[in-house]
Amino acid sequence: MSLDRTGRLYQGLRKARGRAVVMTKGLANVHPTASVHRSAKVSKDLKAREYAYVGPECWISPGTTIGAYTLLAPRVAIVGGDHLSDVVGTPIQFTGRPDQTPTTIGRDAWIGYGVIVSRGVTIGDGAVVGAGSVVTKDVPAYEIWAGVPARHLRDRFTGHDRVRHAAALDRGDFRATFASPQNDGPN
Repeated sequence: MSLDRTGRLYQGLRKARGRAVVMTKGLANVHPTASVHRSAKVSKDLKAREYAYVGPECWISPGTTIGAYTLLAPRVAIVGGDHLSDVVGTPIQFTGRPDQTPTTIGRDAWIGYGVIVSRGVTIGDGAVVGAGSVVTKDVPAYEIWAGVPARHLRDRFTGHDRVRHAAALDRGDFRATFASPQNDGPN
């Protein structure tokens, strides 16, 4: 049986499934409309805003905030910055950990399949990061980046379109619709 993904029943079931995963994983700072896939490995301090989506097999390190309407495709990893490597005479595994820097992904960003994001990076509102990229530095709002290391390819929106899009995100007065099942990819 296929449900209309724009209907109230589907959205209610989606919220219930999301709450169950959030409760099972002990995620106190994830909005009820956000969705964290059951196979994702996420730190308990994850902050995810309205309709954020964390896909299958993602790995999210501590100190991560994901903005409203942001999509993390399968196997996105936010990693690194968790070992000191410059202590002479001591193996890395015994050197301890540096202070951890937060990672922030803005609203309405789309992080593609298999992207690796270095801890401490900020990805701006509306940014897009192409599949397989390695993000080692901040990505400005509304830019499209890809590659290893990721670099700016082009802008998603420019000028007045950026302002209009940001205003729409601020208002949040659009109807939630979700991709149809035939677009879901392998299970």
